[in-house]
Amino acid sequence: FGSVLKAVNIKSGDIVAIKKMKKKFYSWEECIRLREVRSLKKLKHKHIVKLKEVIRENDELFFVFEFLSQNIYELTKDRKNFLQEDKIRSIMHQILLGLAYMHKNGFFHRDLKPENLLINNDNIVKLADFGLAREIRSRPPYTDYVSTRWYRAPEVLLRSVEYNSPIDIWALGCIMAELYTFRPLFPGTSEPDEIYKICSVLGTPNNTT
Repeated sequence: FGSVLKAVNIKSGDIVAIKKMKKKFYSWEECIRLREVRSLKKLKHKHIVKLKEVIRENDELFFVFEFLSQNIYELTKDRKNFLQEDKIRSIMHQILLGLAYMHKNGFFHRDLKPENLLINNDNIVKLADFGLAREIRSRPPYTDYVSTRWYRAPEVLLRSVEYNSPIDIWALGCIMAELYTFRPLFPGTSEPDEIYKICSVLGTPNNTT
């Protein structure tokens, strides 16, 4: 959907992240309708990335965000030693606080993955990338292609169009397992293989399940 650049505010010296959208925008109304703008205008929380400014210039759209030095994927990808359990607990607790606030205020993320969880040098974690966010009370049917396959809930893999905020909790469980092992829990190579991987770990669901 876009590219992200690290930038410095020349006047204040603040470091920010600027997301430049690939698509052209020919009116402000078009910009305001974007899910990312609608959700982040309403969601103000210490564990949700802060949108500082929206700029439209020459039909190009830019989001100016607070800057965090890395994401959870980058935190784990080249490490030789496993994370200490108290660090994993802290990361998960912070994500859950942000997610609880988001769900309570009527939105679900739909694309939780390690790359969309930012962390700074003080180990503060924030949810980011709200391009696929939806309002919980918005009416199905929803698109069935959401989130990266490895973090996609079974109901979405099975092409249900009536899913809701629990799909974020599924993704978060997959992320927690990955924080312990540094390996994805369900690394499916296709949608059928993803379902196979889930059943091979959790067992085949019965009628009640």
